[in-house]
Amino acid sequence: MHIKIFGKEGCAKCKTTKSKVEFFIDKWNLKEKLKISFLNMDSVEGLAEAAMHDVLDIPVTILEKEGSVLARWDGEVPKSDEFKSYVL
Repeated sequence: MHIKIFGKEGCAKCKTTKSKVEFFIDKWNLKEKLKISFLNMDSVEGLAEAAMHDVLDIPVTILEKEGSVLARWDGEVPKSDEFKSYVL
């Protein structure tokens, strides 16, 4: 599984989202199961990837498995119980 977090470096909510997702991965011992990517919306790469996923606001967290979107959180930090239901 792959977690993509779209945000900006100076965005507090984006930083909180990234920290919380990393905390979940550590807490539930999922480092081998999950790959995490932070896509900076101030970069060409981040904007290109965002365009492919219709990202219009930040932060956006997308959970993918084999290229298919399992879950998506737009403009919000994922809640632990929602996130956990997809990864465990």
